[in-house]
Amino acid sequence: MPAKMESILMVIAAGEFTMGVLANTFIALVNCMDWIKSKKIASIDLILTSLAISRICLLCVILLDCFILVLCPEVYTSGKQMKIIDFFWTVNNHLSVWFATCLSICYFLKIANFFHPLFLWMKWRIDRVILWILLGCLAFSVLISLPVTENLNDDFRLCVKAKQKMNLTLRCRVSKAQYASTKVLLNLLTLLPFSVSLISFLLLILSLWRHTRQMQLHGIGYRDPSTAAHVEAMKAVISFLFLFVAYYLAFLVATSSYFMPETELAVLWGELIALIYPSSHSFILILRNNKLRQASLRVLWKLKFILKRRKF
Repeated sequence: MPAKMESILMVIAAGEFTMGVLANTFIALVNCMDWIKSKKIASIDLILTSLAISRICLLCVILLDCFILVLCPEVYTSGKQMKIIDFFWTVNNHLSVWFATCLSICYFLKIANFFHPLFLWMKWRIDRVILWILLGCLAFSVLISLPVTENLNDDFRLCVKAKQKMNLTLRCRVSKAQYASTKVLLNLLTLLPFSVSLISFLLLILSLWRHTRQMQLHGIGYRDPSTAAHVEAMKAVISFLFLFVAYYLAFLVATSSYFMPETELAVLWGELIALIYPSSHSFILILRNNKLRQASLRVLWKLKFILKRRKF
């Protein structure tokens, strides 16, 4: 790959990383400060904080992988360092998706209007068990990352950078079946939380439709707090679904680069697209959350005031 192209891609990656870390750090700090002041934390705030921390780690791992690929490609031929990076990437990848799914479920349980006994039971229990659910997501992500990382690393990382420098054709062909099956399993596991979020979104649409019908029957206008809450929750969930599809495709490109002729370029482009998901979705969450939006406005106002004072 030309050095100029590498430099441009790395600058873009660094910019996406910086924006993502700032947004997620802001979410975590605001919720933690509010937690310290009030000595309690709402379930949605706890999920947002956990999601922000997992995304900061994910952004760091992706950027580190980009820099290693460009600046220290020889690391790809050694298994130990890359196994550690692969492990943390897989863990934080699954954590960020599962935590976002928990957020979608929490929006659904807090806002939707259903009278099914199972829904009412889940709505009543969610605040009490949310911490255990998040810890369960962490344990599940770690457990599936250990065997996946062990199977993915050995031949894949060697072929990424070194396949054009040495005769690895036979070795790569032999391991394709094993690598492909591992990759498919990994991606299918990631699709499970996506399906849950999609179901939550569809149920929110159903709840909104039933609510608007009731409003019509009673001759009440549409602009009530429940309708507004439904719409805001749906916007938050659909933004996650849309960005996750883009991230999922980028993740496929990065992991499938093993089969592509321009492996290094494919990995970099896949990781650049992958960085968009944990960065931009965090800004959307800030704009959709009243507390975070108000806090961001206060920060911007203070920065504007400081800049004006320094200017004059």
